[in-house]
Amino acid sequence: MPPLTRWFLKTAIICLLAALLLSLLLALNPMVELPLFVSYLSPVYFHLFLVGWVTQMIFGVIYWMFPIITRAKPRGNAYLGWTTYLLLNVGLLLRVIGEPLVGIFPQSGWGRLLPLSAFMQWLAGVLFIWLAWPRVKARYRGE
Repeated sequence: MPPLTRWFLKTAIICLLAALLLSLLLALNPMVELPLFVSYLSPVYFHLFLVGWVTQMIFGVIYWMFPIITRAKPRGNAYLGWTTYLLLNVGLLLRVIGEPLVGIFPQSGWGRLLPLSAFMQWLAGVLFIWLAWPRVKARYRGE
């Protein structure tokens, strides 16, 4: 298993754990008095689950299991793969930080983190498509 795949998969598992813990907090919030920021964590839960867990798991498995391009560069440009990983996770981290801050301090300027987060995650998706597209083919022809 390539190192980038391991990073995608381990990060995905960590995000799943974080999302599950967050779902418990969100479920407890109506019954137990929790800090104010907990009420603003619903979008964070969804992003941790869908981007952090599902998307990263898919990216990691695709990077690992799709047909190779050539023997010299079986998975394409590794730099592009690592850039995808960093953009996706920094974007996710900005979302995790930004969502509750925007809810608690709506006029503070923290809202700028959310479009930046969205752009980074979008760019990660575009770069991953660029990386994976050449590997969607019938079979390896020994090139």
